[in-house]
Parts: sequence; C-alpha cells; structure tokens
Amino acid sequence: MPRPTSSSRTRARTLFATHYHELTELADLLPAVKNVHVSVKETPNEIVFLRHVEPGSASKSYGIEVARLAGLPRSVIERAREVLKKHEQSEHELSERLSPGAFDAASTNGQQQVLFTPIDREVLERLRATDLDQLKPIDALTLLADLKKQIS
Repeated sequence: MPRPTSSSRTRARTLFATHYHELTELADLLPAVKNVHVSVKETPNEIVFLRHVEPGSASKSYGIEVARLAGLPRSVIERAREVLKKHEQSEHELSERLSPGAFDAASTNGQQQVLFTPIDREVLERLRATDLDQLKPIDALTLLADLKKQIS
C-alpha cells in the first residue's frame, strides 16, 4: 500500500496575509490552497474595506492603508509610501535589466507581474503527470522538445 504524502496527512487550517502575489499562485498549483480577500472600494481620495470576504486573491496590496486605519503616525505612513515607491522602481529596473523590453510599463498599468504564466502552469502540469521511470529516452527527448516549443 502506498504511503500517504505529508500533504495528504496534514489537516492543518492556516490563515495568513501576504503581499507576495507569487504565493497566491499556489492556489493554482495545490488543490488544498484557497485564496480569499476582503473586497475594497477605491475612490481617488479614499479606500474603504467593505467587510465582505470574496474568493480569489486581491489585485494589489493594501498594507499601508491597513496601517493608516490602525492609527500609525502620518510620518510612518508617508515614509512607508516612499519606501514602497523606491522598492517598486528598483524592482522594475531589475526586471528590465534581466529581461529587456519584457515589462512594458504601459501594458502593466502598475500591476505586479505574475511569477508563472498560464503556459508555464501547463508545462509544470505536464511534467508532473509524466512518469519519468517509465519514459524511454526517445520519448524524453520528444517531451523536452514539445515543452520547449510550448514556452518559446
């Protein structure tokens, strides 16, 4: 009888908040992971948390707004906004250096880029579904060629 994996034995329920959108993508890869977020209404001058939980991940981080609502001093909030702006700028510059032209500012509308594209997920799923122990060398080469075409 096959031994259960640690993920099938663990029944822990965990709730955490993250500003790393890459982590929210785990829900696409792991069936037991679910994302939820609090709905938000944004106006030019205000952000209102609507106290309604919806499925899926948030479109962006509201950490600074939560800190503002929690009553942190204005000087701390302003400094956090400065640090965030510098961080986003350096992140964009690094991405541009690593992949010139891949991140057109006009196409991102200020949204954080995702770590995996849908085609990457397809490649990952195909690799997971492949029984490498039963794969003949020629089939492995064919599979690699197909996957390379898929991500090119």
